[in-house]
Amino acid sequence: MNKKKHTAPKQKQIVANIRQLDEVISDNITERLSALKDNDGELEDSLQAFRPAAIQEFYGQDKPSGQWSKNGVASPAADSMLMMIQQAEDAGLLPAQYHEPALTAAWTQLHNDAAAQKDAALWAKVDVLMTDAFMRMTSDLKFGVAPRDSITLRKDSTFTDAQLISRLKEALSGNNVTSSLHALEPTHAGYLALKEGIQAFKSKYGHYHWDTLPLNYTDTLVFKQLVINRLVQSGHLDTTGRGADTSLLKAGVKAFQKEFNIYPDGVAGRRTVIALNRSMHDWVMQAAVNMDRWRKLPDTLPTQYIMVNVPGYLLRVVDSGEVKLESRVIVGAPRTRTPLLNSYMTNFMMFPYWRVPYSIVFKEMLPAIKKNINYLASKNLEVIDKDGNAIDPASIDWSKLSKGHFPYVLRQMDGIDNSLGIMKFNFRNKYSVYLHDTNNRGLFKNSMRAMSHGCVRVQQWDSLAQFLVRADSIRHSGDSVRVWLAREEKKQVDLPKHVPIYLRYFTAEGQNGELVFYDDIYGEDKVMRKKMKL
Repeated sequence: MNKKKHTAPKQKQIVANIRQLDEVISDNITERLSALKDNDGELEDSLQAFRPAAIQEFYGQDKPSGQWSKNGVASPAADSMLMMIQQAEDAGLLPAQYHEPALTAAWTQLHNDAAAQKDAALWAKVDVLMTDAFMRMTSDLKFGVAPRDSITLRKDSTFTDAQLISRLKEALSGNNVTSSLHALEPTHAGYLALKEGIQAFKSKYGHYHWDTLPLNYTDTLVFKQLVINRLVQSGHLDTTGRGADTSLLKAGVKAFQKEFNIYPDGVAGRRTVIALNRSMHDWVMQAAVNMDRWRKLPDTLPTQYIMVNVPGYLLRVVDSGEVKLESRVIVGAPRTRTPLLNSYMTNFMMFPYWRVPYSIVFKEMLPAIKKNINYLASKNLEVIDKDGNAIDPASIDWSKLSKGHFPYVLRQMDGIDNSLGIMKFNFRNKYSVYLHDTNNRGLFKNSMRAMSHGCVRVQQWDSLAQFLVRADSIRHSGDSVRVWLAREEKKQVDLPKHVPIYLRYFTAEGQNGELVFYDDIYGEDKVMRKKMKL
């Protein structure tokens, strides 16, 4: 089967008289629109046009005129558009996706070559590429580059062709391309903090260049010297007037680890070396992925909500734009992930029973019980029959039970030894996950806290409970939770106003003007970067 031949528009057409330029540009635009149609929406730089039909409609069918220049002079809007494209990384976008190489090269020609200023084909090329770039950037800043997913909260997900055309015409006529595009960006504090962090990160590392370290080596002394050189290259170590000793190396490695949120043991292990080998651009693209996640949230979030950042191992309670509570959390291990979801908290329970999920029963508990029935007592577990009655484990022939036949429920009794701890927070979801305390609170000290079966363990569970009842002063006083805990009351507290809760995946945040990075524990960034072509 023969490959379809692409129609190629003129690449050069110099006019003798500048007064003819706009008319000849019009002819060249017509030629390019025709080629766009013939080439199934592919533009001259081999990129696919964002919305070919919208471009055709924008220019119209009859003698389309150039929109970004007049009489061989670029409009201020064109200068603004090129600057937005060249600085796209600051908004978490990739300049190349908006024709940056082709447009920058054309701009250089137009400014430095007198003949190029009379090149109608070049001006037409710039015109069509800028039009496409504006439309694509308009959509990407508003709705994100990655497609909608199951947790996208935005009700709208795309601009119509008419809306794109209207926005472009308005930006050109008012010469307000920059403000028009910036106005589309989220105003969430998390998004703005990432944007500020990217600029600070690029400002700090933009002029540095560093070597790549080997992941495997045989000569330890040579490797240590390579690590020292690498740390000097990125400004994490200053060897001026000092010998390259072990203590100096450890201090430099620690400085790097602290900045990039790696456990600061001062050892250049595999994980640290992989991080040292990453380019500045790669780190910026990690932040970019997370800016795209913010774009999937609605323009306005509720007054009060709970946000769990799974890879950040953090829970935040936000009220009127302020973080009122922050807590470390433990989340699902990679094999038993905490699901990403939107819901609302309905109640919390004090001194709850834990009904063991069947996945855990069959995988972990039943084999242990078959070996030794005393396992049940050691884990404070009751056996409950179909009628809700507790029965004697010794009366059951455990050898006959299996995944296909298990007419019981295993329930862990309440108290400090319960896996849920002494508090459980319920919110509606199809995964049967919830927030809860834990009977192993020492695990919150770990830097890597992806170790649960999917539920989220909360370190500051008591503060969260007090915050949730604070708004219900009619039925509960501020000290209610403390009183119930002191009495060890088994109690369900229904919330009069359901509090939205979002379980999200942010591997980068902006804090105090700087970027903070988290591990991609579930590999979600890799998937996103593929979708975003980063």
